[in-house]
Amino acid sequence: MAFKMHEIRELIRLIDESSIEEFEIDKEGTKVTIKKSGAPVMAVAPQAPGSVVPQAPAPAPVQEAPASPKEPQVAAPTKVEEEAEDANLHKIVSPMVGTFYRAPAPDADPYVKEGDTVNGDTVVCIVEAMKLMNEIEAEVRGTIVKVLVENGQLVEFGQPLFLVKTT
Repeated sequence: MAFKMHEIRELIRLIDESSIEEFEIDKEGTKVTIKKSGAPVMAVAPQAPGSVVPQAPAPAPVQEAPASPKEPQVAAPTKVEEEAEDANLHKIVSPMVGTFYRAPAPDADPYVKEGDTVNGDTVVCIVEAMKLMNEIEAEVRGTIVKVLVENGQLVEFGQPLFLVKTT
């Protein structure tokens, strides 16, 4: 694959922090599209030169009640987010939509379990997206406190997967 996971994560972070609604890049025949505002988050597809990749239809716009200028709308934190903030824990989140796998094969031991020590480059799981197995690294040094997702579960972009007590 022409893109490394950390490159895709960085692109997502930069787009998320900007006012850009849609971003598309083609590198060595691999196309990455990132869209905000309820559109599909990310699509990665290898392309043959001159081929056409069908695009998913855009979702119908969702009517939202206008926010009062004095009262910004803020989503209530989830229990997992509250636990992470209360315990001062780092969340390892999914960089994409896909299927979460704790081990490299169904009969193999999990990459990590609660109580394991991880480094920044320790592979903690796989997220399968569009038949590509993407190894997810811890990106922090610490101890796995909690595994938040079941093996084989579908995960969303930004969904917490693990809680890590950093060292």
